[in-house]
Amino acid sequence: QVQLVESGGGLVQAGGSLRLSCSASGRTFTTNVMGWFRQGPGKEREFVAAISWIGGSTVYADSVKGRFTISRDNAKNTLYLQMNSLKPEDTAVYFCAAGSGAPTPKYKVNYWGQGTQVTVSS
Repeated sequence: QVQLVESGGGLVQAGGSLRLSCSASGRTFTTNVMGWFRQGPGKEREFVAAISWIGGSTVYADSVKGRFTISRDNAKNTLYLQMNSLKPEDTAVYFCAAGSGAPTPKYKVNYWGQGTQVTVSS
C-alpha cells in the first residue's frame, strides 16, 4: 500500500499563487508516476499534471500549462504543485495520485490522496 497526504490548499485571490504538497509513504517503490488531479464543483475529476519519479518527465493539461509546475523531491518522497496566476476556474479539490506506466494524462492510478481544497476568489 501507498499512503498519500496532501497539504497546502486554501483560499487565494485571482492572480495569486499556492503550492500544494503530497507526502508519500509505504511501498512507494511500486509506483513510478505521480500526479495531480482536480474536481471542481459539479464537475468530473480531471487530470492536471504528472511526473515520473525517475527522470522527471512531466506532462500538463492544456488548461494549466504555463501556469502550474509539477516537481518532486525523491529524497523526501514528496510531490509538489506550484500554481501561479490562479483563476476562479481553478477552484477545485486537488488530489494527489500515484501509479504506474508513462507520465501521460492516462497513466494508471493505483492510489489516491484524500484531497485538498483550493478556492480562487474573483
